[in-house]
Amino acid sequence: MTDTVDTRPTDLSDPDEAAAWLTLLDHYACDPMGGGRPLSPEARTHLVDRLRQRQDFVGVMAWAGEEAIGLANAFEGFSTFAAKPLLNVHDIVVRRDCRGRGIGQRLLQAVEAQARQRGCCKLTLEVLSNNHRALAGYRRFGFDDYQLDPEAGTARFMEKRLDP
Repeated sequence: MTDTVDTRPTDLSDPDEAAAWLTLLDHYACDPMGGGRPLSPEARTHLVDRLRQRQDFVGVMAWAGEEAIGLANAFEGFSTFAAKPLLNVHDIVVRRDCRGRGIGQRLLQAVEAQARQRGCCKLTLEVLSNNHRALAGYRRFGFDDYQLDPEAGTARFMEKRLDP
């Protein structure tokens, strides 16, 4: 593998790039921090086509030569308080054998550039509380716990599953 790493927007219309993207996302899904299970057959079959239809999807991939080694997936949302779009980083994946080389930081830089081009007021993300390595990387990049008023505490990410 070459030492030169490039980042560029994800092109899901390119079948080879879409396959490399899906392989990386499955790599992340199989990791304990990604849920520890491979992508479902439903996701593997439909995810690329469904994302290609979305205007709010922003994807970036890291490449070492012709080899895909990382990705970041983000989705545009909207801040009602700022009356501007925001970009939520949904997934960051760096292949296990390529970690510790600053690739995650490069992916975040590329996502931030996309957010600035879209006129976003901020980047947001969710991270598992015991994913200490990712937390350290996000803090190094400038992320912090979300709070409006220190007396009110920090925000918590919550979910209500709608699937059976």
